Amino acid sequence: MSEKKYLEIVAHYEKCLAQYGDTHLGVDWPRPEHVDIRYRVMLEVIRDTSSKVSLLDFGCGTSHLYEYIQRNRLTYIEYTGLDISEKFIALCREKFPSIRYYCMDILTEGDSLPDFDYVVMNGVFTEKRSLSYSEMLDYFFQVLRKVYEKTRIGLAFNVMSSHVDWERDDLFHLPLDTMAAFVTKELSRDFIVRNDYGLYEYTTYVYRRR
Repeated sequence: MSEKKYLEIVAHYEKCLAQYGDTHLGVDWPRPEHVDIRYRVMLEVIRDTSSKVSLLDFGCGTSHLYEYIQRNRLTYIEYTGLDISEKFIALCREKFPSIRYYCMDILTEGDSLPDFDYVVMNGVFTEKRSLSYSEMLDYFFQVLRKVYEKTRIGLAFNVMSSHVDWERDDLFHLPLDTMAAFVTKELSRDFIVRNDYGLYEYTTYVYRRR
């Protein structure tokens, strides 16, 4: 993408935060009952919970995933957050001063990011706002390439399903074939698609071959 049109998505989330504060609406999840479902599915990318693993919450927002980890006493997870928005990261650091956070654009500053066992990307690719489908698809490809470089074991991301009665123009509905062709060719043939948790989206786990 020749210009950073994806910053429009960042601005949208910052507007939600300003309007609704540190809530599910502040990160633009409309239904609170669906939030923990997504967190559970994201964290089920972790194959071995018998020992500590490092996890990067890419697009961490206000660290609601970390709050879920704490509530459920998932002590095997060593959590780190990353967000492109200074406003979200400032709030995270205020809430959890002992947690490491990165504020960066992975496409321009990603070389300085360390590696993690797992990376989860919850909601990073569900909205495209006014970006065209091709612009959002290009952004999706670019970010996943960069993030996969920093992943030692596996990553998880969700997108809106294209198998719905109707598609919203501001959401990123990604056909399964398009996703699978990219992941297989450029990332790994070891991946799992989760379409079993009742929402109009799907989550993909991508693993490095052992």
